[in-house]
Amino acid sequence: MNTRDTLKINNVGHIEIGGCDTVQLAEKFGTPLYVIDIDYITKIIDVFTKTIESEYGNGRMLYASKALSNMAMYKLVAGTSAGCDVVSEGELYTALKAGFPAEKLELHGNNKLPREIEMAIQNNINCIVLDNFDDIKLVAEIAKNNNKVVEVLLRLNPGISAHTHEFIMTACEDSKFGLSISNGTAIEGIGEILKQPSLKFRGIHTHIGSQIFEHEAYVETARVMTDFMLVIKETYGVETEELNMGGGFGIYYEGEDKVFTIETYKNHLLALINAVKSEIKKKSLKKPFLTVEPGRAVVGEAGVTLYTVGSVKDIPNIRKYVMIDGGMFDNPRYALYGSRYSACIANRANETADDLITLAGKCCESGDIISKDIMLQKAKKGDLVCVFSTGAYNYSMASNYNRNYIPPMVAVQNGKADYMVKPQNNQDIVRNDVIPEFIK
Repeated sequence: MNTRDTLKINNVGHIEIGGCDTVQLAEKFGTPLYVIDIDYITKIIDVFTKTIESEYGNGRMLYASKALSNMAMYKLVAGTSAGCDVVSEGELYTALKAGFPAEKLELHGNNKLPREIEMAIQNNINCIVLDNFDDIKLVAEIAKNNNKVVEVLLRLNPGISAHTHEFIMTACEDSKFGLSISNGTAIEGIGEILKQPSLKFRGIHTHIGSQIFEHEAYVETARVMTDFMLVIKETYGVETEELNMGGGFGIYYEGEDKVFTIETYKNHLLALINAVKSEIKKKSLKKPFLTVEPGRAVVGEAGVTLYTVGSVKDIPNIRKYVMIDGGMFDNPRYALYGSRYSACIANRANETADDLITLAGKCCESGDIISKDIMLQKAKKGDLVCVFSTGAYNYSMASNYNRNYIPPMVAVQNGKADYMVKPQNNQDIVRNDVIPEFIK
């Protein structure tokens, strides 16, 4: 548990978030329940946007929609100077429906569908980040058919290995994302863009991965990307107007993970900014508009998930399972890549966590685990479990597996709580089901 002023143990021994007692939240809204700390999100956005403004000037932070996407989240980000990246028609539609300014939206993706591109172009979003040669041709064709000239960035693969899990490492040579600098396809891709009358080359993009704790990777990325800016200038006589450095700043989940504070994020961002400024000056390049994508850092630690203990199964000399009313349908990250979380008994948080347990879900899967081999207060039926750092990639990856409900989500701030996402019911589960005539 990475405590802060809006996430702590209160004077009755309960976990409190956003000024709200989690026991009272569970009583009012039920469990499983996603809870999002609004003040923490605004503080993270604030440190990124203000640091870019004060230390670099001409730039912007982009919120990663895929981490947590709903209308309330877009409305919150829209009230800041940050932009958003979207990677699907659904994310784009939700952002626009929430009133997010189209001029602050970017469309990403390695396999954009024609209807996604069409929606982006027709709504005049800020730019489209191209990922491969087919992507270049498709966007150019759709832009031409809409009588538009679309501003684009090209995603590059700089060949830098960030120290993170292979499933969230995105800039090694063997990656589905971007064109490689080292094998020559990246500079060829720039040439293809420049040939297209319906495309306006604006800049380059990279993202080396997520859950990155060391700033050295960003410094090396700045060197490689500005080297490539020089190659573009020398090859085509074109200045790069925008440099998107990605981000992927880490958050605390459990154990040995580094604890990032507001000041830590600022220092890591400063290292990235100073590296870009230094390389630009050294190579006599035009100072580009700088874009940074903090990723899960914005919402990850802002979220907790509340569960109720249903049963405890102690297998002597093997394992103790604490079984909850949620599972992989609201958090599939353990099943996907063995992610770990810290947790506590929220209604007895001031007691010593001295019981080694595995937190298991209710789905019919042996791999339905939330966190394996963690220390928890001694759990019993009816206890409230709080799992920390679930703001990113939990709700956004949730499903109705086993026809379970995707949990509701509440926002908390200054002791107030209200829905960001309403609860599902059985009608939601069967809403799109149809029985064909030949089965009837």
